[in-house]
Amino acid sequence: MTLIFIAYQAYFYYRKKARKKISGPFPVSWHTILKEEVDFYDNLTPADQLVFQERVQAFLSSVTITPVQTEIDDSHRLLVAAAALIPLFHLGESTYPNLEEVLIYPNAFSKNHELQGKNRNVAGMVGTGYMNGTMILSKRALKGGFRRAKDGQNTAIHEFVHLIDGWDGAIDGLPEVLLKQPAVSPWLELIRIKMNEIKHKKSDIDSYGGTSATEFFPVAAEYFFEAPDRMKKEHPELYAHFGDMFHPS
Repeated sequence: MTLIFIAYQAYFYYRKKARKKISGPFPVSWHTILKEEVDFYDNLTPADQLVFQERVQAFLSSVTITPVQTEIDDSHRLLVAAAALIPLFHLGESTYPNLEEVLIYPNAFSKNHELQGKNRNVAGMVGTGYMNGTMILSKRALKGGFRRAKDGQNTAIHEFVHLIDGWDGAIDGLPEVLLKQPAVSPWLELIRIKMNEIKHKKSDIDSYGGTSATEFFPVAAEYFFEAPDRMKKEHPELYAHFGDMFHPS
């Protein structure tokens, strides 16, 4: 077991050493991909698009994106970066201190990271234990999350919001780094109310958000970033809380 641990530590160390800084002019082809596939980017002002481009380069310089039993191209790498940066954009951040590598699997996988066999119903996962610092995303879910814009669902954004939640040391649905202290109790009460609505089928928030507070936060965040106008209309209080967290003045 110790040898396995050492092997993984060495693997991630040399991954980090091998990573190259991406700088220089932002490729026109990358701008085109983002314009065509990412509504968030397409709706930014030209000045903010330049900021987003700089942060894409910073993110791709800090994280290794590795295909597993599949092939990826620039569009996949850019969609990973976009999913990472959309929640961070108004926070002024570009990187995740708790992320080293994103593994891209061809399709859904099991909770044990297996691509074969039964119970392959996971589209995204933040690694723990020896997989700490690693995220796994299904290539199909990555593409689909951006292709079906405004449906309120985006697996990649969901997983990156889990990472943001973990910045305070615990992935628990209570992102203390984003919540000012007076807002903590109202946030917890709102989660209770909204989860109850989900469980009684009185909500358009995805049912997975009703399974736990830990999952409610990223599920609702998907909704906020993908369909903000609809959330503002259907869940004005929830929309206000997310605005305070992700669009601080």
